[in-house]
Amino acid sequence: MRKNFGAKPWTYPQPVFILAAYDEDGKPNAMNAAWGGISDDQELSLCISAGHKTTANILARKAFTVSMATAAQLAACDYVGIVSGNAEPNKLEKAGWHTTRAETVDAPLIDELPMAVECRLVSYDPQSCRLVGEIVNISADESVLDENEKIDPAKLQPITFDPIHNVYRVLGEVVGHAFKDGLQLK
Repeated sequence: MRKNFGAKPWTYPQPVFILAAYDEDGKPNAMNAAWGGISDDQELSLCISAGHKTTANILARKAFTVSMATAAQLAACDYVGIVSGNAEPNKLEKAGWHTTRAETVDAPLIDELPMAVECRLVSYDPQSCRLVGEIVNISADESVLDENEKIDPAKLQPITFDPIHNVYRVLGEVVGHAFKDGLQLK
């Protein structure tokens, strides 16, 4: 028997994204956002409200990066979701983070987060809070690459948000092979 919970924003997994953008003076800011994902083969969509400093920065610069939050940086990733850049101008420094300018977009990469999606702003709807970015590049530190120079989730250790229990979880083990295991039922 199933239990009904009503309309809730509950899905698994909910990736924990760290959005970063420069302000009008070139100072980087970042925020934690768990409501988002791929919405087209070259687009990422996120739900972020207009009141965030990062939202204003993205709208002004027309570019942003989306880093994967990691288990190693969990406390800092949570911190940038708790503290507003509108109230704390040194938010990234207090998180212990350093930034490097992305090569493909006018936005910062967070050095301590080894994987990022670099995006150009496509659209933002303040009514629905839907932000859409065109994926221009994916960059990853060599420390999270496997022997085939592909991103290794076991090395990256991206975290997901569990909205039901308000906890972060690390991605788990391999349990099957996409576009292969189902062939046995064909």
